[in-house]
Amino acid sequence: MLNGAAIRDAMISAANNIANNRQAVDALNVFPVPDGDTGTNMSMTMNAAKRELLLQPAAVAAGDAAQTAAAALLRGARGNSGVILSLLFRGFAKGLHEKTVAGSENLASALEIGVDSAYKAVMKPTEGTMLTVARESAQKAREALQKDNNITEAELFRIILEESRESLERTPELLPVLKKAGVVDAGGRGLVLAFEGMYSVFSGGGIIPDNKGIPAEIPDERNAAGEYEGEITFTYCTEFIVEKAPDGADALSLRAYLESIGDSVVVVDDDEIIKCHLHTDNPGNALQKALESGSLNNMKIENMREQHAAQKRGAQKSASAAQKFQYTAVDSDCEYGFVAVASGDGVTTLLKDLGADNVVNGGQTMNPSTDDILDAIHATPAKTVIVLPNNKNIIMAAEQTVKLADRGVYVLPTKSIPQGLASLIAFDAELKLAENQLNMIKAIEHVGTGQITFAARDSVLDGHKIKKGEILALENGKVSFSDKDLNKAAIKLVKSLVKRDSAFVTLLYGNDVTEEQAEELRKLLEAKLPDTIELMMLSGGQPVYYYIISVE
Repeated sequence: MLNGAAIRDAMISAANNIANNRQAVDALNVFPVPDGDTGTNMSMTMNAAKRELLLQPAAVAAGDAAQTAAAALLRGARGNSGVILSLLFRGFAKGLHEKTVAGSENLASALEIGVDSAYKAVMKPTEGTMLTVARESAQKAREALQKDNNITEAELFRIILEESRESLERTPELLPVLKKAGVVDAGGRGLVLAFEGMYSVFSGGGIIPDNKGIPAEIPDERNAAGEYEGEITFTYCTEFIVEKAPDGADALSLRAYLESIGDSVVVVDDDEIIKCHLHTDNPGNALQKALESGSLNNMKIENMREQHAAQKRGAQKSASAAQKFQYTAVDSDCEYGFVAVASGDGVTTLLKDLGADNVVNGGQTMNPSTDDILDAIHATPAKTVIVLPNNKNIIMAAEQTVKLADRGVYVLPTKSIPQGLASLIAFDAELKLAENQLNMIKAIEHVGTGQITFAARDSVLDGHKIKKGEILALENGKVSFSDKDLNKAAIKLVKSLVKRDSAFVTLLYGNDVTEEQAEELRKLLEAKLPDTIELMMLSGGQPVYYYIISVE
């Protein structure tokens, strides 16, 4: 039987193994477009769990260790691969719920629950991905138990690991794009690395050491003095997690009490935990009240006045680099608010001018975590917050906030900045949410998106070899062609996007394009486009993309 320390150590070992091999996983990306690479996203997601697990005592129960990991993974998930990974391990938390130790049957059931959750979360599951690797591993575990219900936990996990490796090798047969590139699925490879790390602990080999370092990530410094510039009303930043008791007081009553003794109160609950944050002069009273709802975990109390003084002395310089969102209570008079994800000062300004309340810094190559988006939601005072991910690899992370937020959240599946801008323009505050949803979705469908970037790696597109560094043109998210000349590529892409009824073309130029270069392209386009089309060239300041093009 596996105790809590074994579960905790196995998850830490999994995090280390992915971190040690993240660059190799990143390299499996078959597409030439600069991407929020799979290995990095999975590593940063697992690292969120590792940070929390390192704080746990050795005597922790198996179910508690799994729950701590699952809660941290949920909030720290980045990119689609990170969200799927978090959902798989969420199954461990459910399968080991209230278990002091875990047996083989518990492990098999936990994996099955995780697979089921992950498949349900993906609108159109694709076989030949990490979903397939997880599913076939779970099926093999169940078959092994049916043959021998006395099989040990270590032996069962060895079977899971072996099947995951074999399943990974089969992914190119299920996804032609993998076979053509001669690689296996990157997400599946990340999952195998996680299983390898866990098996090392379960088999007695111990925790795989972190020998290459975790990718750099802004630390969670919500208690840093930089957030509290001005008058500090309450002294102690207090955080804790409540493991819900079956007959415990509900989260609403706990929140009401916490608001009576402090401010900046955040209370987020799911099926099994309540995560709390507040500023108060009486942290002991907050903890005592929380015990009425269940047992306490991950308690942290820090003196903000001392931290503020320390920052003035230069002791906390790192906090200035972090993006901060101040918690804001819901305004009963504010029905709707918007949170968008984007990068680039010009793009951010444009989104805010059109109605976005808060903009999370992120996008291609920079996928924000679920918690990053959740913080922005909680800084938006509206009863219902509409989230615009503006990138297909951020949608799933955004969707996880729906159950975590203390106010209504609707995620509009925008896959690009032009789609996000179009949906903001289509929004009408006088209409009901359902009507706005319909209008915004229609707006998304009627906007064409073009993106000019560069090839991040050598690749092959429709039999044509693409060299690293070449100009790439993406039409509505798909690689369309490559070129060696930036202006020629932009003109060709705009002409492809323009339809008979097109009336507006907007180009946002990035931080690698000068104003003079943008003006030169504008003049070239004016000479080639019909007079009926209104052309705008704006500074977006975005990284990665030389130009982001919107055609309506």
